[in-house]
Formats: sequence, structure tokens, C-alpha cells
Amino acid sequence: MVSVVALSAEPLDIELNEPFGIATGAQELARNVLVTLTLGDGSIGLGEAAPFPAVSGETQALALDAIERARPLLIGQKLEDFRATAEALGDATKDVPSARCAIETALLDALCRHQRRSLLDYFGGAVTSLVSDITIPTGSVEHARQSALDAEARGFHLLKLKLVGRELELDISRLKAVLDAAKSSSLVLDANASLSPDQAIELVRALGSDRTRILLFEQPTAAGDLSGLRQVREATRLQVAADESARSVEDVRQLAAERACDVVNVKIMKLGVAGALEVIEAAKSAKLGLMVGGMVESVLAMTTSACLAAGLGGFSYVDLDTPLFMRDAPLQGGLRYEGARILLDPKSLGHGVERVR
Repeated sequence: MVSVVALSAEPLDIELNEPFGIATGAQELARNVLVTLTLGDGSIGLGEAAPFPAVSGETQALALDAIERARPLLIGQKLEDFRATAEALGDATKDVPSARCAIETALLDALCRHQRRSLLDYFGGAVTSLVSDITIPTGSVEHARQSALDAEARGFHLLKLKLVGRELELDISRLKAVLDAAKSSSLVLDANASLSPDQAIELVRALGSDRTRILLFEQPTAAGDLSGLRQVREATRLQVAADESARSVEDVRQLAAERACDVVNVKIMKLGVAGALEVIEAAKSAKLGLMVGGMVESVLAMTTSACLAAGLGGFSYVDLDTPLFMRDAPLQGGLRYEGARILLDPKSLGHGVERVR
């Protein structure tokens, strides 16, 4: 049995190829956090926090502060069982789940390296590859059109369109441009809780027969508006995914009770890894579908999520594309992209991501 002997955190700033815009704001630079955790036998694990202020209000500074508060709770802690150790984080990271995610990822990475096994194997090793969508961030009609063309050229045929939300006519035009440009693709719409039920329904109805190419409408209405989610689901007859509305096991149970969604978007950055496992169990018990997604994360956090989804299996939607928006990340290894396909190496130790500088 080994113990945690060191834990450190530092800013991880990564440039983006273009602003990653959603209805509530945009990131032009990924201001993330890199966590390094060391065990008594020398095993080292890496974790990443990817706070997205426009989604959760979390910032890099808040994540760094939460990790520092958690550090004394972990030093000397025997790493016998991951979930038990994760509970030791307690209130230190309660309101900053991205920080909890970073520490838990580093814990799991170090534990798997100590045990000479992969993170994919730790989660069950159900499959070794996934097929992801690719995001079209907010922007102009021409930007949406060109992004759709580029996506198909790169081998993606499920496109995730981020809605502006405030300008319904603009979103309708953007959506029609994407459908016209990417004729062999299907779409996921993501409103990030920015629409009223009536607006969401109007948007779908404006598509006419093309609405059949929309596979999923993610979080059309406000996080607390479960009746609105249900209204959109029933009026459009599209599958609806809950993201901002699904931040805990109790949220998932309430969503199921209200018949407010068909799918739950599981993100380790909003739940932590241990919390994600609990939410997955709750969603399966409620017979809700599963989607895996993330914030603006590098290959480190995305590989962790990919190992979770591929290891457990049963995920209908995969939204793990943000490393494709990044350049000059100081990391190597982990997942590989072949077009839309994500490939994982079952022989990697831990998540397989290493720091290069």
C-alpha cells in the first residue's frame, strides 16, 4: 500500500486555434491547471482542471486555490481505494469541481501506474475506440458553413452546433447553412441553457423536413427549468440531453421523475471522476441514455473521459473534441484521433499522457 507524498499545481495556459464560443461566452485561451501527484514508490500522476467561467463561474485562480486547500488532506493518505480517497477531498473542492477532477485524475493515473495497468482497464476495458462529434462554436453564418465543410473533410459526420441563443433568426440561418454544407452529416444542437421552450420549439420547426437530421437537442432551456425541457422534448419529438441540469445524482433522479430528458451529459469537469461514476450509475438505473462531454480540455482530461466512456461502454453520444482546437499544448501521449475516431492504447500506463516541458 502506498501513500501520497506530494501534490502540486500550476497554471496550464494553452492557445486555441479559434475562440471556443457558446451562448454564455467564449474562451480565447484555455486557462487550465496542471496537477502533479507523487506516491511513495515514485509513481507520478497528472491531472487537469479546465474551468470555464462562462459555464460554471470557475476560474483558474479558484481552481488553484481549491487544490492548495486540498493538498494537506491528501499528503500521507494511503491510496488503497480510489473512491474512499476521493472522499477525503471533502469541502475543500466542493464548489470547484474542476479542481476535484484534476486531483482525482492525478490520483487515478498514479494508482494505475503503481499497479502497472491502464486507466482504460481500470474502468472495465469494454472497447478501445469511440467516435466523436466535432463542435462548431458560435459565430457568423459563413463561419458555421465553412466549419461544417471542414468537419466533413476531416471525416466527421456528427456535428455539434453551439447556438448563440440571443438571436434566434441568426441561429436558424446558421443551422440551415450547416445542414446545406454538410449534407451527409447529422447534428447535435447545444443551446447551453439559453433558450425559452417556445424559442427552442420554433427553432426546430423552422427546419421543416430537415429536422430529421437533428439527433439530439442538448440543454435547450435553463438549468432549473425541467418543465421547459420536457415541453421541448414532447413538442419536437427530438431526444433531449441534460447538461447544466445534471450536476448530481439527485439531479438525474429528478430529471427522470419529470421525464425531462432522454440523455445525460456526463462531464468529469463538472462532477469529478468519482461523481461521474455515481451519475452514470444513476442514469443507467433511470434508463436514461449517456453522453460523455467536457469543457475546453487538453488531451489529458479528454483521455481520462475517453477511458471512462470506452472502459464502461454504453455511451450513445461522444463529444470529446476540444484538443483539436488547441495548439502547442505541453503534453504528449493519450488518445489519438483518426478522423472522428478516438483510439485508446490498452497497454498505456494510467492515461498515458506525459508532460513534455
